[in-house]
Amino acid sequence: MARPLSEDKRNAILEAAAEVVAAAGVSAPTAKIAKAAGVAEGTLFTYFATKDALLNQLYLTLKAEVEAAMLAGIPASGAARERWRHFWDRYLDWGADQPAKRRAMRQLVVSDRITAQSREIGNRGFRDLEAMMAESRAAGVLRDQPAEFVAAVMEALAEAMLEFIAREPGRRQHYKQAGFEALWCAVAVP
Repeated sequence: MARPLSEDKRNAILEAAAEVVAAAGVSAPTAKIAKAAGVAEGTLFTYFATKDALLNQLYLTLKAEVEAAMLAGIPASGAARERWRHFWDRYLDWGADQPAKRRAMRQLVVSDRITAQSREIGNRGFRDLEAMMAESRAAGVLRDQPAEFVAAVMEALAEAMLEFIAREPGRRQHYKQAGFEALWCAVAVP
């Protein structure tokens, strides 16, 4: 009878994969990931049948983590600007606090090794943000722009702010505020 799989080992492999992918990209060898996790390479394949299975699970895990961070404590109602600010601040806090995971996510998002199914599943969690966009647009708060455009603007500004925060951690609040003001000017109806 096979031993049950350890959730701790699985999590260690995913944590190591995030670090290694952040540093070396999705082409990093599984042996390097296994070594960083403190397991044999064969053990890695006990938990994840293929490297692509590992990368897809890492993608889903990171997407779920970002989603949880952004939704934590979000007001159920209130002014659109405050709700948007909540999403923005939580995303920047996650990215600033998890730089390796953020770099890994950037690698995974553009990788052709991430399946369409994983992308669909990973994006499901962001339906609250899409709903908030639609609600804000219907209320006349947001400009009539496609959701993909708004998300791209938000992502580009967030990446820029995260780079500044990494260089000047003591000015995190300043960059969060400045970035949000730029975002709001770009997407909100004046």
